[in-house]
Amino acid sequence: MSSTTSRGVAVVTGGSAGLGRSIVRELADRGWDVAVLARGRDGVDAATAEVRAKGRRAHGISVDVADHAALDAAASEVEAELGEIDLWVNNVMTGSIAPFLDTTPEDYERATQVTYLGTVNGTRSALRRMRARDRGHIIQIGSALAHRGIPLQAAYCGSKHAVHGFTDSVVSELTHENSAVAVSIVDMPALNTTQFGWVKSPFSKHPQPVPPIYQPEVGARAVGDVADKPRRRTWVGESTVGLVLGTRVAGRFMDWYLAKSAWEGQFAEDKGSSTTPPNLYEPVPGDHGAHGAFDDRARGESIQTRALRHRPELYSAASVAVVAALAGVVKLLRR
Repeated sequence: MSSTTSRGVAVVTGGSAGLGRSIVRELADRGWDVAVLARGRDGVDAATAEVRAKGRRAHGISVDVADHAALDAAASEVEAELGEIDLWVNNVMTGSIAPFLDTTPEDYERATQVTYLGTVNGTRSALRRMRARDRGHIIQIGSALAHRGIPLQAAYCGSKHAVHGFTDSVVSELTHENSAVAVSIVDMPALNTTQFGWVKSPFSKHPQPVPPIYQPEVGARAVGDVADKPRRRTWVGESTVGLVLGTRVAGRFMDWYLAKSAWEGQFAEDKGSSTTPPNLYEPVPGDHGAHGAFDDRARGESIQTRALRHRPELYSAASVAVVAALAGVVKLLRR
């Protein structure tokens, strides 16, 4: 159970399920009071109950982040119930897995409204409060796919690309004002979340994250670390690092490779189609927790994120090694 002293008030959008649910748990474990904002009432209630069970205060609101007025009203309600918002995590997303031309304009617009404009609306609501106080921290949940689009996910990839450009603009404005408000982006790898059970898809096979797949707790711990020590950009998982760097140095090869591998890689050969209805327009009733259908193949840890967590110790060890090497060179030169 967390200590009685609160770290502050955190808001997590899309906190009822998937990665958002893991982030809610992680922040509560680290001493934050947490407001959970999502559409599904069942998941919101279950998530807030978990926060309270950890000894922290919680407040849940059923709201669609695509509705900017409703989201801003929710932010006011959070501050009335829990106090001033110190941390805001824009996590919510929805979408479809289908070729671009087979995706209806309505589905594409809805996915963009939630995934991209939901982040814009959340950032606006947070900044309206934080900027005046000259303190606070906003974390955008990004994706490796913000750096490299893949087939069948044009709306999601386009939205995550847009989040990066939008956030860069906001950061430059805050820098111009010498604002103390921090803004971070945490880019996620493929995660075993509920997303792939209720994503809208015309295919008969069960959608899956493109392997390697990590458990959502890997991403949640990274978010907790960034909340502890704000940093501008964080890549989570070896696959994210590989995709970003590969795109930078071998873009044409990545076009060919992903066209060949990422299509079939988004379907699980050993699972039938999902029986859960899509949540693109309406929430799916019930409490769906954090994990998706791929516990049997998801990694619970990442060497890369572990290294990030312990980078001060690694830097110190590297410094010692460099000094020792230089001392050895000096001794040789003196002989």
